[in-house]
Amino acid sequence: MYIDADTIVKAASLLGALGAIGGVVFWWFKFVERNRKQDEELKAIRREQTLICYGVLACLKGLKEQGCNGPVTAALDKLEKHLNRAAHDEEDPA
Repeated sequence: MYIDADTIVKAASLLGALGAIGGVVFWWFKFVERNRKQDEELKAIRREQTLICYGVLACLKGLKEQGCNGPVTAALDKLEKHLNRAAHDEEDPA
């Protein structure tokens, strides 16, 4: 078997094409993996924010029971409305 320049060029182009396809597959794998990690982090952040909202809600209810009015009542109403909408996955109209 004789290896000439044409055979070397064809082999190089085949290796280049395989390398490019492999690079795209590797990039796609990394992209999906990064997306999965971000989704997990977002779920953790949402759980933490939910706990914070419930804590703030409890504080506002405690302040209202002690007789605080005005901004406490307004904030309590807004927070309860927000939590209710978030629980039912509704869009905020305003």
